[in-house]
Amino acid sequence: MLDWLSGDSALWVLFSTGFLSATLLPGGSEANLILLLKESSYSVSVLVLVATLGNTLGGMTNYWIGRFLPARTQEQKHGQRAISWLQRYGYWTLLLSWLPVIGDPLCLAAGWLRLKQRWCWILIALGKALRYVVLALVTRGLLFL
Repeated sequence: MLDWLSGDSALWVLFSTGFLSATLLPGGSEANLILLLKESSYSVSVLVLVATLGNTLGGMTNYWIGRFLPARTQEQKHGQRAISWLQRYGYWTLLLSWLPVIGDPLCLAAGWLRLKQRWCWILIALGKALRYVVLALVTRGLLFL
């Protein structure tokens, strides 16, 4: 049953679940990362890098979708909470893009607000990478929460 999580396909599955879980589609990549950390022969750094790359590209997909949304009046805006956080705290809010439920709207709102793409890449990637690093440390027993 878990043959698709062994060999070369394991990294593709991890990348894909990381990407899909960061888009507006439901899903989670954490379970795949934990399983691969326990069962695969890949190094922790490779697994964290692949998961981070997929998840960051998924978050930036939301950003690009937001760039294509038409401008609306304040009353017509969806995701008002995400927009107000970004307007109030700026780019630093994108460090929270890994959070369930609010992370996807944050990335979408960043694109809609036309925030600079370079800073969005950096902060989204950093937030998502920190989440996977903490998850890897906890899974390996190096960090106790």
